[in-house]
Amino acid sequence: MKSIDVTKLSDEELVSKIVQKNDTHLFAVLYDRYAGVVYNKCYGFSKNKEEAQDLTHDVFVRLFVKLRTFKGKSKFSTWLYSFTYNFCVNYVQRNSEKKKEKVTVVTDQIKEDSEIDEIDDATLFELKSDKLAKALEIISAADKMILLMKYQDDMSIKEISGALELGDSAVKMRLKRAKEKVVKAYNEL
Repeated sequence: MKSIDVTKLSDEELVSKIVQKNDTHLFAVLYDRYAGVVYNKCYGFSKNKEEAQDLTHDVFVRLFVKLRTFKGKSKFSTWLYSFTYNFCVNYVQRNSEKKKEKVTVVTDQIKEDSEIDEIDDATLFELKSDKLAKALEIISAADKMILLMKYQDDMSIKEISGALELGDSAVKMRLKRAKEKVVKAYNEL
């Protein structure tokens, strides 16, 4: 019997074989393909390399258990991105009570202040990076992630829609609101 070169299998074929055989060796191939991408997403949520490494490990442990829930309706990479995003958002919300309090205060202030003009991309790009990083820490994890998807990962509205399983108009509205929140937080620093 001829053996298959598993490194040449598509993601979807590899996932199917992992699920069929519950094979940790095949899962290691999937890990090798995506560990860097998952680490970078986790690093966007964490304060340091060690925490990002721990999050990456946790994502893959959880992924091995949840892999059979992948139905192939989208590309595996899109599904994994969404899986990682949701895991990290839940992690941040679970473990950051202090950040949660700041987010609540900022969100309440934004609701009261309806005089915010439309924020265009040029305004966002003019913000100083160190101050912008602080503003991104203040806003909610979900707002931060959608901004990172758009501006750091250069994802299109369609790609974000697929990853978050939302309609295009919902993604546009969330981006608009997230931009308003980060600019408001930035201006208050």
